[in-house]
Amino acid sequence: MTTITCRYEGALRCAAEHAASGSRLITDAPVDNQGKGEAFSPTDLVGTALATCLLTVMGIVAERQGLTLEGASVRLEKGMSSSGERRIALLEAWINLPAGLGAEQRELLIRAGESCPVKVSLEGCVPMRLHWSPAAAD
Repeated sequence: MTTITCRYEGALRCAAEHAASGSRLITDAPVDNQGKGEAFSPTDLVGTALATCLLTVMGIVAERQGLTLEGASVRLEKGMSSSGERRIALLEAWINLPAGLGAEQRELLIRAGESCPVKVSLEGCVPMRLHWSPAAAD
């Protein structure tokens, strides 16, 4: 089990510490929700978790298969609801895989990404759209 300790710092800012590594991060409320927007917001971290989980799980598969994933990237956009309870309305990700992958290798990585734990955990709760970069012409 992972332990993360979070503390309210005041002025809508929180500090979180990952117990095992000592890594720290700061969150701020976004400008459109009474904050300064000087750091990731808690909902930004949800989107960041999705993007980094996609890359990490694909990285695990790539390493097992002897593939190079360096240069892969995800651009993520997070939309918030404009009415009712404040919530994430959409996470939309554009995933770019490195050039030089064969069709079978791309499909293997896409299947891995589509099954990342964050995506699977959010499905049915948060609308998501994943856009995979088109395959390079052979």
